[in-house]
Amino acid sequence: MSALPGPLVEAVRAATGRPPRRAAPLHGGCIAEVLKVELEGGGACVAKRAPPAEAAALALEAWMLRYLADNTALPVPAVLHEGDGLLLIDYVETAGGLSASAETHAAELLAALHDRSAEAFGFERDTVIGPLPQPNPWTERWLDFFRDQRLLAFGRLAHERGRLPSAILARLEAFCGRLERYLDPTVRPALIHGDVWGGNVLTRDGRIAAFIDPAIHFADPEIELAFSTLFGTFGAAFFERYRELRPLDPGFFEARRDIYNLYPLLVHSALFGGHYPQAVARTLERYG
Repeated sequence: MSALPGPLVEAVRAATGRPPRRAAPLHGGCIAEVLKVELEGGGACVAKRAPPAEAAALALEAWMLRYLADNTALPVPAVLHEGDGLLLIDYVETAGGLSASAETHAAELLAALHDRSAEAFGFERDTVIGPLPQPNPWTERWLDFFRDQRLLAFGRLAHERGRLPSAILARLEAFCGRLERYLDPTVRPALIHGDVWGGNVLTRDGRIAAFIDPAIHFADPEIELAFSTLFGTFGAAFFERYRELRPLDPGFFEARRDIYNLYPLLVHSALFGGHYPQAVARTLERYG
């Protein structure tokens, strides 16, 4: 107990009615330090602690979790406390990985989420993706939103951070001038989780227990589907069930998936550099 700071002890006690017994690090923590806090008498919660510079991002994470809990059927951890750079949420027990039955369940949950629409693309406020601000100004056309607020915004951010070479940024900007060749101008806005990869999908006994770390906004839902394939999160079982509920237009796997995955590749370029800028370049080469 002596290793736990007093403000964390008091926040856990106030939020759960029980004092913490011990804490251990959890994987993750792109925005903050993440701890599993075991409680006296059983049970646990998750504590995320951020330095002052990242506290606003943690507050946005809490807001997005509450929005999803209040407005959708997507399972997310309950927010127990948020303030002063500390976020407490329910600890979600997990068991087993992304089996075919879990993928089927994920398809049903995300298809239902994507049925929620809006009058425009964007969101009522800016959000975050990982630790990065995610701009969401209301925009009538998807092509304009995706070009300006996703590809160009994050390409330029990665370049400003010294992680995307000028030559690749120039090719990206040229590609953005031809984007109308590839995207449907009539697509309707859909609410998306915004950061669906294996680390943010918690499973238990062949079902989805929760989605965590959202980056919500209204978008073409295909951008969510594309990202779910980038790191091999979902496969055939997911897409078979999703297509039964929300049929996909021709050309998704052949072209639009790679175009939409430019966004997470640019996010990762801005965060990490490494091989991600070259992955961006390979996609741009494919489309001239």
